[in-house]
Amino acid sequence: MRLLHTADWHLGRSLEGRSRLQEQQDFLDELIEIVQREKIDAVLMAGDVFDTVNPPAAAEQMFYDALSRINRKGESPFIAIAGNHDHPERLAASFPLLRELGITLVGLPTLDLQRVPIKRTGEMLEIAALPYPSESRLKMLLSESAEELDVRTQYDDWVDSYFKKITSQFSPGNVNVAMSHLYVAGSKETDSERPVHIGGAYTVAAESLPSAAQYVALGHLHRPQRIKRAKTDARYSGSPLSYSFSESGQAKSVSIIDVQPNGIAEVEEIHLRAGKPLVAWEARNGVSEVFQGIQDGMYHNCWIDLSVHVQDALSMEEIQRLRKAHDGIVHIKPVFQERFGEQIAVSAQKLPVDELFTTFYERQTGGAVPDNELISLFLDLVGEEETEGEERE
Repeated sequence: MRLLHTADWHLGRSLEGRSRLQEQQDFLDELIEIVQREKIDAVLMAGDVFDTVNPPAAAEQMFYDALSRINRKGESPFIAIAGNHDHPERLAASFPLLRELGITLVGLPTLDLQRVPIKRTGEMLEIAALPYPSESRLKMLLSESAEELDVRTQYDDWVDSYFKKITSQFSPGNVNVAMSHLYVAGSKETDSERPVHIGGAYTVAAESLPSAAQYVALGHLHRPQRIKRAKTDARYSGSPLSYSFSESGQAKSVSIIDVQPNGIAEVEEIHLRAGKPLVAWEARNGVSEVFQGIQDGMYHNCWIDLSVHVQDALSMEEIQRLRKAHDGIVHIKPVFQERFGEQIAVSAQKLPVDELFTTFYERQTGGAVPDNELISLFLDLVGEEETEGEERE
């Protein structure tokens, strides 16, 4: 059978207040095209369908529309689990209506094996599905100790024990896979996986992933990557879009798995085209370089983290002109020219107050020089404080 593994859609997520719903819709359209073109028998979605536990209605409508188009009245089963961003009960609330179509939504951890018949091959797909297992969702205290190492050990032991129990129900004559939303020790994360349980107590060892599964489909980390372990191919499919500038330059993809009962899974990455790239643009020649680049069509369909080398602070007029020139500019960060080799020794007893302020301002900004209006405002404030002090005396 032919499976597609995806995860971390984060439907409804924005970028610093900028909507990305259209990009997310473009991804779903591309996903549906891949499912049809590649003759996918079932889709595995490994958590974080939505970005918040209370997603906007537009994101929910987008999700259910995609389910309908992928499933095609039961032709391609769809199986999803809740990630740490999803509301587990809310995600699974519609499951009673959808199960007859071959759509499975698992919100909370359960030892029930998900059995999905595959029409094209006549085979049975068995899934050991573990939605995001936090202590609050498990409704149990894994360790009485507050020490991170103790909690991590108990958490890892629980995950290992869970997978051993649920995979013991596997039937050798079926295709057996596992799916979870976890942080596996040694994986590479980015800034956009929030809230941060990565690299902390909620960490599992690679060898705690079930060796009885022919493939382990993982969600939680946004960088596509394979987990190095002795047995069984385990992968993070990654997010379909770049959700922070720490993901700049990452190639996004979905994974296609060809597998038959008792066989070794063969995995292929299909790279995605949807979504605007996130780029870091450093304009070393100042604002003029930015305007020239925009005029030349540079980064015309991108989200931009802009750093501009300047001598003095950018004015509000310059910032507004930059934002009007390119609506994809998210951040504008001035980079002041440092005065290398220059040592500034200041004696508070010898320098006037305005020069002390100028020196302090240069140090704080990396070399910018305050204008006369700012110096005048500072002196006015200092004068007011001195007057108030005299009145109190």
